[in-house]
Amino acid sequence: MTADQLWIASLALAALGLLVLAGRLLLRLHRAERTEQRVVQLLRQRETAAAVIQPFPMPGLQPLGTATPQTDQDAAQQVLERLKPPAWLETGLAKALFAQEDRKLMEQAGIEIGRGGLIFVASRTALCLLLPVLVLLVLQPQGMKAMFYAFAAFSLGLMLPKWILRSKATNRRKQVVEELPLFVDLLRLLQGVGLSIDQSLHILATEFGSVLRVLSAELGLANRLYSSGRTREQSLQRLAMLGADDDMSAVVNLLVQVDRHGGAVQEPLREFSLRLREKRQANFKEKIGTITVKMTGVMVLTLLPALIVITAGPGFTAVIRSLSSIGGR
Repeated sequence: MTADQLWIASLALAALGLLVLAGRLLLRLHRAERTEQRVVQLLRQRETAAAVIQPFPMPGLQPLGTATPQTDQDAAQQVLERLKPPAWLETGLAKALFAQEDRKLMEQAGIEIGRGGLIFVASRTALCLLLPVLVLLVLQPQGMKAMFYAFAAFSLGLMLPKWILRSKATNRRKQVVEELPLFVDLLRLLQGVGLSIDQSLHILATEFGSVLRVLSAELGLANRLYSSGRTREQSLQRLAMLGADDDMSAVVNLLVQVDRHGGAVQEPLREFSLRLREKRQANFKEKIGTITVKMTGVMVLTLLPALIVITAGPGFTAVIRSLSSIGGR
């Protein structure tokens, strides 16, 4: 490959990197624009619904789409039944294979305890029994090596479901951290138009599922728990455990205090939103610094040889030609 070809390849790679970066920026702008349009549309619908006045209300009739109190109680009772762990999980074997830490990870991963616990215990049991047998049949070790391989396969079968569950919980907590600034801004916006805490949380849970994929589902669950008779603090306890840091817990504590004692929440939410943005900027700067250090090694391994060939190649070629001509004489 000549120097011109290397130079063209370097320019092509740089252009490809710029295109990828521009695509990511355009995708973020598109998502922000969609979110803004959604907020404006919901606020207009809210104003239109508030302006409509029912002239002759009929006793005993309800608007379309409005659930009865009995329906709300039944739905909340079903939620409580799903959250309650089944009785078989309290047995000795189930406690050994499905510890309290695993249950907490399953809650953070957004998996129901009943169905998810059954799959978790069954997968752990099957892997612990099948992996050692499979390893011994395939490798056919002898003596102490067979015992070592069997123990390693047993340990892998025991820990593999937990590693997968922890990875899913970690990814979901990172998603919560990404959604938290938008959640705070939307909550402050809904509070600014005169909605209560209950109305704001209900709208966030029902209307913003496309942008708040994790928080909207958890808010819907918290609203159903609150309608079943639990306090606001108890219903939001699961949500407070989702965040990878203390920011989600701080938002939950703020909502609980406002629900308990009342007061304006717009100014605290505005200050909290500013603090979240400053924290995200600091995290981005830290990531950029880490990427810069990592890219130094990549550039040394990839670009430095090409630069040496391009810059010093003609000189080396001239020296070799001169030496060959001297040797030829």
